[in-house]
Amino acid sequence: MQRNSGFTLIELILVTVIIGILAGSVALNVKGRVTQAGTARAKGDIATYETAIDTYALDHQDKLPKTLKDLTSGERTYVRIIKKDPWGQDYIYKNPGTHMKNGYDLYSKGPDKVAGNDDDIVNWDDGSQDDQK
Repeated sequence: MQRNSGFTLIELILVTVIIGILAGSVALNVKGRVTQAGTARAKGDIATYETAIDTYALDHQDKLPKTLKDLTSGERTYVRIIKKDPWGQDYIYKNPGTHMKNGYDLYSKGPDKVAGNDDDIVNWDDGSQDDQK
């Protein structure tokens, strides 16, 4: 008797199903991490711009910049470039601020690209975002 070496069709199907299940679970875990990474980057960018805005104000007799682009031009540059947020949108800078009455508002609309809801990343904290969690 001659014995054929190799895998049976059932063994191949079983291995394919197992690999598919593993790949699906990895994809679900990675998707959540991408949003977390974007949020962390947006918070870091906002903190960097806040520092640059505060330094600008110190150099200009407490006058805040009119736009974020003011931080990249003039005698002194405070940041090299103004990046877009992780979701491809511009950061929003309002001077005077709506939320920060004696300062400025600086925020990202977040992953859904819609301003005014719980996924916005902001430079103020009124506690409303923490109530939802």
